[in-house]
Amino acid sequence: MKSRMMSRWTAAIWVMGVVGLLLTPVVVLATKPELKGKFEILKDETSTHQPGKVKVIEFADFYCPHCHHFEETGVPLLMKEFGNRVEITMVGFPVIPGKLPTPFDMYEQAKMMGKGDQMKAVLFRTIHKEKLDGVLDRSIRSLLIKEVGLDVETFEAGMESGKPARLFEAGRRWGERVKVSSTPSILLDGNIKVDGANMTPENVLTIIRSILEADAKK
Repeated sequence: MKSRMMSRWTAAIWVMGVVGLLLTPVVVLATKPELKGKFEILKDETSTHQPGKVKVIEFADFYCPHCHHFEETGVPLLMKEFGNRVEITMVGFPVIPGKLPTPFDMYEQAKMMGKGDQMKAVLFRTIHKEKLDGVLDRSIRSLLIKEVGLDVETFEAGMESGKPARLFEAGRRWGERVKVSSTPSILLDGNIKVDGANMTPENVLTIIRSILEADAKK
């Protein structure tokens, strides 16, 4: 199962050219000698590392098929390999032009109500498997809100407050600050950036393993 998941993830990454490889350097060399793999250390960003744990920030676009594939194969692979030693959080970062931000706002609202991961899965499924951009339609939106176990009226009131949109915008600005140019891209422990052709399962697993191994030696 693990090898099959890895091959599916790899296949998805190799076809990232539409939103990734044309914009992102193929190889970025490591600048931390104790770490292995290909990545970029962002010198202007502060490390959030805690010994024995790696925080993974995934910059993703709900409309991006590669992000959907990463959610279905990459995230489960990381969780299977590292369990509670990794903490994975998605940050919405739109790269597909001409799309409204409703799914990103819905995700932020669901996060505030404790159902972010569930809403994320439902949104990716609805957009990519069911081929519905209908999350913009309130009748379909209500079904999705109920599916994840949230109260529709409370959810919609939160959406209308504008707070989800502000949170989404803050995440988008964060992505711009760290120069995300393709999705999915990840930020490990606040300042280790992996993107483009470096977003292979082997490379990501190698980097995270080396971070945890370096902790074990201290």
